[in-house]
Amino acid sequence: MSFASPFATAEATLLAPNEIDAAQLDGVFGQLATHQIDDADLYFQYTRSEAWSLEEGQVKSGSFNIDQGVGVRAVVGDKTAFAYSDDIRLPAILEAAATVRAIAASGQSATTRVAARSQGRALYAPIDPLASLGESDKVALLHRLEDYARKLDARVTQVVASLAGEYEVIFVTRLDGRSAADVRPLVRVSLQVIVEQDGRREQGSAGGGGRFDYAYFSDAMLREYAELAVQQALTNLNAKPAPAGSMTVVLGSGWPGILLHEAIGHGLEGDFNRKGSSAFSGRIGQRVAADGVTVVDDGTIADRRGSLNIDDEGTPTQRTVLIENGILRGYMQDSMNARLMGMAPTGNARRESFAHLPMPRMTNTMMLAGEGDQGKDPAEIIASVKNGLYAVNFGGGQVDITSGKFVFSAAEAYMIEDGKVTYPVKGATLIGNGPDVLTRVSMIGNDMRLDPGVGTCGKEGQSVPVGVGQPTMRIDGLTVGGTQ
Repeated sequence: MSFASPFATAEATLLAPNEIDAAQLDGVFGQLATHQIDDADLYFQYTRSEAWSLEEGQVKSGSFNIDQGVGVRAVVGDKTAFAYSDDIRLPAILEAAATVRAIAASGQSATTRVAARSQGRALYAPIDPLASLGESDKVALLHRLEDYARKLDARVTQVVASLAGEYEVIFVTRLDGRSAADVRPLVRVSLQVIVEQDGRREQGSAGGGGRFDYAYFSDAMLREYAELAVQQALTNLNAKPAPAGSMTVVLGSGWPGILLHEAIGHGLEGDFNRKGSSAFSGRIGQRVAADGVTVVDDGTIADRRGSLNIDDEGTPTQRTVLIENGILRGYMQDSMNARLMGMAPTGNARRESFAHLPMPRMTNTMMLAGEGDQGKDPAEIIASVKNGLYAVNFGGGQVDITSGKFVFSAAEAYMIEDGKVTYPVKGATLIGNGPDVLTRVSMIGNDMRLDPGVGTCGKEGQSVPVGVGQPTMRIDGLTVGGTQ
């Protein structure tokens, strides 16, 4: 199947309907460049999104939104002037540019615009997922998901199933004349179940998604979500109170990488390191983790929730090695922080929408599987633990970027006794310091796995979709907060 190019789609969706052409955009930059600036860009965005929620067999909520606008930004040193408008017509853009110009420092700009289209990647089809399924079929999908969950166990008393989709078109053009465009599909299914027995209620959740259309959610996939959510809830129904204290912790593969994302990943973003507020500031080339620990941010994995063909400054995404065999190799960068630090952008500039400023953010962040003899079978890792905790799923968490301290709650966890997984526990929280935890990794599995496509990351009030991943790993001497 052939598709229109992202540039053609962006022109048809964003520029042509508002009678905007390249010469007019040059005029906007000409207005901005009457003052001395280091960089500037215009970010155009069109988004159409929907969300459906089914509870107790009925559609409890439904939403459909169309949003569009343009953000105008100028950068002087480490200062940014920014204005935005939901009116994409030229007068509104010029008004926003005038506001930005008034904030920028006075002087003469020497930058010359030379038109050049930046070719991004082709990691996902430029499709509209909202059009891939009729409204009645979307509701029927949620009914099937609920039915699958209820039929698995009579103790299931409540089911909430939701479906969300987004079609986004962006066009970004920069002061130096580079421009780029992208068409970004995104879908997600979520399931929460509550089980009850003898007056005790517990919950479980599952779901997934990525940059494709609703056809991904086959009956087999929906059954898998239902089985995972119900199994987690039933496990917690039989769980005992978690013990507390310092102990060996084994983290499962996949979604537990969210701990890595929060406790370590944010500290590797360029802005925190430029300002010296990260625990990793000024430590490139130094050992920051145990031997064998390799962490990468990879925005180039096909169809993944956290992947992008280009970042929100028009830079193609890439695979960035952050930590290699325990040695810190680099940071995730947008253009401003990269320029100020004398480094190259890494394709990690992200923004929630045209009304927000870009900043360095993660895409798909993961620890790689152990190589060669360092890559252990997960069963071998568990067998090595005499007494400890096996955490296979996580709920919420908090982290302090400056100190690296974190607190994470385990949504599903088990005790390990004499090398065997014994009984489930609830109420376990993992407490530690991100950089310190990296040095306590003593075994790394050969089973690196990505999460199912459910991650959303918050930073400075902005939310963006992300991915995480890791292999099974053993961490020695981690503090566990429990309920007994």
